[in-house]
Amino acid sequence: MKIRTLIVDDEPLARVRLRGFVQAEPAFEVIGECGSGTEAIAAIRSATPDLVFLDMQMPGCDGLQVLSELAEDQRPAIIFATAHERFALDAFDVAAVDYLLKPFDRDRCAQALRRAQQLIHHRRAAVPAPVPGGKVDRITVKADGRLVFLKPEEIVRVEAADNYVLLHLVDGRLMLRETMAAIEARLGAQGFARINRSAIVNLDQIREIQPAQHGDYTVVLRDGTKLPLSRSLRGQLGRLGGGSP
Repeated sequence: MKIRTLIVDDEPLARVRLRGFVQAEPAFEVIGECGSGTEAIAAIRSATPDLVFLDMQMPGCDGLQVLSELAEDQRPAIIFATAHERFALDAFDVAAVDYLLKPFDRDRCAQALRRAQQLIHHRRAAVPAPVPGGKVDRITVKADGRLVFLKPEEIVRVEAADNYVLLHLVDGRLMLRETMAAIEARLGAQGFARINRSAIVNLDQIREIQPAQHGDYTVVLRDGTKLPLSRSLRGQLGRLGGGSP
């Protein structure tokens, strides 16, 4: 099944160029184009693409506002394609697959598409039979050529480590060659939340959320680990039952 891709950019020439890059990849198909943020919201809701190339600054609303209008379970994989470098941290705070800075070439775009393909493959992959409550009883990961079977409760947190992710377990650690976006897609329904661009935590492992300087917050885990809570991801912790900080 091809990866259904939507292109969102207010510049017609940029859309044409990006369409050419995407159509050169056999695993992808372009299902539509939008020239504004408001059009993008409607198109994503109606066409449910697997992947969206999203400009950052557009008429109507910007790329981050587009995502804020979509429920978490409605969000496709996102590759930001923009001329503005200053939004990169914000993009990764919302778990973007990649951030392409214009002008980018075909090779750089292909690299981003490979990352998106990995994430979408994980989203589509069959998971073990669920237990009551919607969770799975184990998660399979590949580490050092081994297949390791973990219960979700064995994972304390996930940490970004360059091109790898580091699983911090209750009894050790595992290094995986996987992206944060891909592992987030696998763990999101299992009681985990991304609290900043470099950390995903098991909600059951959170002991408290402390106020920090300048209106920020710090997440404190049961093992004493302290992690900053991204302002753009505070809503994730509403799943704790007590609402956002």
